[in-house]
Amino acid sequence: MELQPLTDRVWEAVQSTTAISPLTDTNPELTIDSAYSIQEDILERHIRTGATVAAAKLGLTSRAKQQQMKVSEPLYGWLTDAMKADGKAVVDDYIQPRAEPEVAFIMGEELGGPDVTTAQVMAATEAVAPALDILDSRFTGYRFTLADLVADNSSAAGFVVGASVAPTSDLRVTGCVFEKNDEVVATAAGAAVMDHPAAAVAWFVRKLHERERTLPAGITVLAGAWTAAVPITPGDRLRATFDHIGSVELEAT
Repeated sequence: MELQPLTDRVWEAVQSTTAISPLTDTNPELTIDSAYSIQEDILERHIRTGATVAAAKLGLTSRAKQQQMKVSEPLYGWLTDAMKADGKAVVDDYIQPRAEPEVAFIMGEELGGPDVTTAQVMAATEAVAPALDILDSRFTGYRFTLADLVADNSSAAGFVVGASVAPTSDLRVTGCVFEKNDEVVATAAGAAVMDHPAAAVAWFVRKLHERERTLPAGITVLAGAWTAAVPITPGDRLRATFDHIGSVELEAT
């Protein structure tokens, strides 16, 4: 199967801020491995426009997220400096934006290999920070298979990262309160993310190893949503507060 036409379709949707039908509607044979190849090509096109890789993002790491999106396997994508929202988001810059609370890991050491553990991730983490991941599927109505989602760079669109702190002793029991317009929309603990958010990062390192890559020192990793995502409309104010870590906010216009 030729991947270039599929890559072109996704890239055109990104550039035109217009939703398209899932790639697998016409190419049901699209594999996860091929989808990651499309994702890598999309990232290269972002870089050719002058963007630089700013962070990685993990998806479908929580039970709530998997239930919402009707899939059952984690995945990853990439965020560029052009996607950094700095606390504000213009809704018209997206197709169908949503946001979800996450903890970001700032890696102090390179990690690689097929057997990386949660403990190794924590030892290699320089700091953690509260974060909001802004999603924007390029597929109409968020309808897709896992392969579509991977090809679409895991719906990567934007992100906000708050002030960082030293890694907390046990992220799995750290609490999160997610608010929209000063009303609590969800609460969760870190165990919602693969039983421990660092376990999601370990999964990511092992997945990168399959593609002969490592996780470099200095990169930020948004380790996956603690709750289901909520839609963003103009005037919305979102805030995620994490015990012992801090809070992060996003204002939509």
